[in-house]
Amino acid sequence: MYQIISDGSCDLPEQLAKDMGVEVVPFYVSFDEKVYYKEIEEMPIRKFYDLMVEKENVVFPKSSLPSVEDYIDSFEKYVKQGIPIICICITVKFSGSYQAAMNARNILLETYPDAKIQVIDSMMDTVLQGMYVLEAAKLRDRGVPYEEAVRRLLDIRETGRIFFTVGNVAYLKHGGRIGKLSGIASSVLGIKPLITLKEGEIFSSGIPRSRRKSLEAVMNLLDNHIKSLVAAGENMADYVVDVGFGYDIKEAEDFLAQVKERFRAVLDAEQIQMYQIGATIAVHTGPYPLGVGFLKKA
Repeated sequence: MYQIISDGSCDLPEQLAKDMGVEVVPFYVSFDEKVYYKEIEEMPIRKFYDLMVEKENVVFPKSSLPSVEDYIDSFEKYVKQGIPIICICITVKFSGSYQAAMNARNILLETYPDAKIQVIDSMMDTVLQGMYVLEAAKLRDRGVPYEEAVRRLLDIRETGRIFFTVGNVAYLKHGGRIGKLSGIASSVLGIKPLITLKEGEIFSSGIPRSRRKSLEAVMNLLDNHIKSLVAAGENMADYVVDVGFGYDIKEAEDFLAQVKERFRAVLDAEQIQMYQIGATIAVHTGPYPLGVGFLKKA
């Protein structure tokens, strides 16, 4: 038996994380850069989005990573019981969370040299990271040994993709992410950028001018990716897809239905779930991110 831990970027619903035996070390979020609240524990995600919409393009929230002490507090209780740990963190390209977890690991190893603490840079974030964390929990629950589980998780890391769009580029620009997206003019705030995350980094995949076209383009990106994998001999039964959304639940439900209908022939459509993107990522995307995560099963 081993414990799965993730930072708050995984965006798993609180009850699902508990049910799956996953401990989440939260990020912090602030609207005034003075008072920071633990995401979910002190700042419920719905309240966060309501505040974002109320103050949209006027007040830009900030996030802060878990501290080394936060990770020590999370790790040590399992270390004392001799329980191995797999800790999964947001891509290092977006945050120092992985390094904070590694620092905590190294501090604990000075006192508990026999402790097993594997910290993994997921090369992912948000809903995709959550999918990855759930794969880790499923490996544990199926009795896969610790070292084998780590190997399998590392093997599937680079299969992860997020294809998504946002309401506009204002939050990407304010959060310093615009420089990562070549081809997007930071001064043109009316566009609905199409973005791909792979191998830990974000890339521009187009600049549709309407929300409808951007959501069609998200599905086209997923379609093209699936076709390339099928052409390479991959079995789509080995992959999982989920939808991630921000403030607008109704829009997300409609999009989920479209994804299920379009990919029913190649994916297990009824297994596609919908998860809300948390504050850690929403501070960069704004209140209206919407897209799909795609990952090979472990």
